[in-house]
Amino acid sequence: MKKPVSIFWFRRDLRLDDNVGLYKALTNDHPVLPIFIFDSEILNKLPKTDARVTFIHDTLQHMRSHLQNEYNSSIGMYHGKPLDIYKQLITDYEIKAVYTNHDYEPYAIKRDTEISTFLSNHGITFNTFKDQVIFEKDEVVKKDGNPYVVYTPFMRTWKEKFKTYNLKILNSHSFLDQTVKDLKLPNLSLEDIGFERSQQSITGYTVTPSLIQNYETKRNYPALDATSKLGPHLRFGTVSVRKMIKKAIAEENEIFWQELIWREFFMQILWHYPHTKDKSFKSKYDRIEWRNNEDEFKHWCEGNTGYPLVDAGMRELNTTGFMHNRVRMLVGSFLCKHLLIDWRWGEAYFAEKLHDYEMASNVGNWQWIAGSGVDAAPYFRIFNPTSQIQKFDKDHEYIKKWVPEYQELTYPQPIVDHKMARERCLKTYKEAVS
Repeated sequence: MKKPVSIFWFRRDLRLDDNVGLYKALTNDHPVLPIFIFDSEILNKLPKTDARVTFIHDTLQHMRSHLQNEYNSSIGMYHGKPLDIYKQLITDYEIKAVYTNHDYEPYAIKRDTEISTFLSNHGITFNTFKDQVIFEKDEVVKKDGNPYVVYTPFMRTWKEKFKTYNLKILNSHSFLDQTVKDLKLPNLSLEDIGFERSQQSITGYTVTPSLIQNYETKRNYPALDATSKLGPHLRFGTVSVRKMIKKAIAEENEIFWQELIWREFFMQILWHYPHTKDKSFKSKYDRIEWRNNEDEFKHWCEGNTGYPLVDAGMRELNTTGFMHNRVRMLVGSFLCKHLLIDWRWGEAYFAEKLHDYEMASNVGNWQWIAGSGVDAAPYFRIFNPTSQIQKFDKDHEYIKKWVPEYQELTYPQPIVDHKMARERCLKTYKEAVS
């Protein structure tokens, strides 16, 4: 006789504490079978040494060991298309309900709709919960019910709404003995899913009181180690956003807090306007005649443009999977404005390389740089890649680290003249959007 269980499906919430969906599952009537699916639909598009896959795998193994050692339980690990995995699971178990947390990206919505329909046809409820954000979907909108498309009023309404929000940290740990007592749940190695261990590693995050207090004064200088490195941990849910908001509030730092709100702003934009993942929010910007020179794109990717701060950023990204946010704005502007290469090319490259890649923020920021998105910078704002050095790396510490040859004869000449590129960009944009 098959054992009746509830399933908790880990996705972007790789932690055992303060996890809403997991808490709801554990406080239900049946033993909980925790699972993770290495989704072949996603994995097949990634490099085989992707650091994010290594990070996910290592995190799951750590969670698995904790459950085994403390609760005589485990996590079932599967590889394939989620629907196929659920077809297998309903033959192995008497599944009473499936619990998971919301995911707002277009592919995830389609996948979850498909899974929900399948489970419903077998009399199984599919329960999903808000976990990776404070406010979602239509929770922060204008008085007329329409979504905000400018950040500042969104942020103000978000903060006003937060005044009555119950910031509750859930103690999932105290219920983990409700998980299925089974140490033989399937395990997978990186090799089993077709991957190799990455040479890059995703580091821990730093959210100390001093980092938060100094965030505003230090965050724009890439030579300083003054950013939290929180991105991948929010992306994969190894820490809860509620705990991070609580820390920001405790230190009374508006700027750090607002960075977390930016993340939610872009998430609700993608949810309301899913077409923006590959189309301009402002459709007239899709009329821009991009040059899309492949040789110049290669120079940009490799950090060989002849502009030291641009090259330093790209080399940092290629080497570490991280790039300082101030430099992200510069390299993005350089690609779109100086080289007239479609923002989608840059977005796709960042999607492959960035450890903290999150579709909503990546698309939102690239469209901001290109001028095609919501709350966009005017198209005639074009960063000067040389004067930016004086503003943010005047002692050349960051450049020296990543482009040590920048003052030598071997360093390439600029691949484009700034003045000419600026005038060309303004002309091309004006013709497209006027």
